[in-house]
Amino acid sequence: MQVDAVLGYLDKVSRFDAQQFTPLFIGTERMGCVNAQWKERLLQHEPQLFEETFQGLKCKVKGSYRSISHALAHAARRWQQAGWLNGWRNENFTAFRQDGSPYFELERAAFRPLGLTSRAVHVNGLCRMEDGETRMWVGRRSPHKAVDPNRMDNLVGGGVAAGETLELALQRESWEEAGVARERVDGLKPSSLLLAQRPVARGLHREWLYAYDLWLAPGESPACQDGEVAEHLLLPFSEVEQLLVAERFMIDAALVSMDCLCRHGYWGRDNQKMADALARVRHELGREVGVPA
Repeated sequence: MQVDAVLGYLDKVSRFDAQQFTPLFIGTERMGCVNAQWKERLLQHEPQLFEETFQGLKCKVKGSYRSISHALAHAARRWQQAGWLNGWRNENFTAFRQDGSPYFELERAAFRPLGLTSRAVHVNGLCRMEDGETRMWVGRRSPHKAVDPNRMDNLVGGGVAAGETLELALQRESWEEAGVARERVDGLKPSSLLLAQRPVARGLHREWLYAYDLWLAPGESPACQDGEVAEHLLLPFSEVEQLLVAERFMIDAALVSMDCLCRHGYWGRDNQKMADALARVRHELGREVGVPA
């Protein structure tokens, strides 16, 4: 076991200097964080929408869910036309208030520049072998993917689109990425809630990861339906750990896999050490959440 190496990797992908980011307020709600480059862009090119205050950066747009979404959608198009945004998906994510209520929606490519918090569902595919050993199904992303080709992933992992419930996202992603029928995940409850936070080229990646455990029977194999996964591998936990240490996983998938191995006691007498380290990314389940305080 390589618990110290895994702990080192966890530190690497979950700790960052928050002082490099300016808090973003929309109305009275603290909604995100903006890096220096984007702060300068927004203040210089979008003065009708953004201003600097003693609290940080403030977006002046007001009104209903629809009106705020409309105003920010037009702004995001301007950023795309200026060449500031890549990876445009024509898919919106929902931004939530602190109390968990929906506030507005925005093209997912614009979430990272503003440091807004998105949501994703991830599924650990688990299989109990005849000898009692628990193994994990791991996916290898297609070499043709624009983002993280050939990297390792959970059995299922994908963002929750605007207007979509966790349950619908879980059903959709499970079928598309693993060929798991809706009935298999109906009523499945998340085992963990993790918050992934790290600087990225586009800004700040902030995403709630709802992690589920799905048990597949021996001999039952996942089958990708949308071409995003090149193959699925059924691996002992020790090989999953090796992939973590080698940094072969996508980072969010790595966090979900670490959490799963820890919950299943993989690290034995060092398991509490791992649980203590994971405490900074683990959060309480039970209600929809906005940006943590």
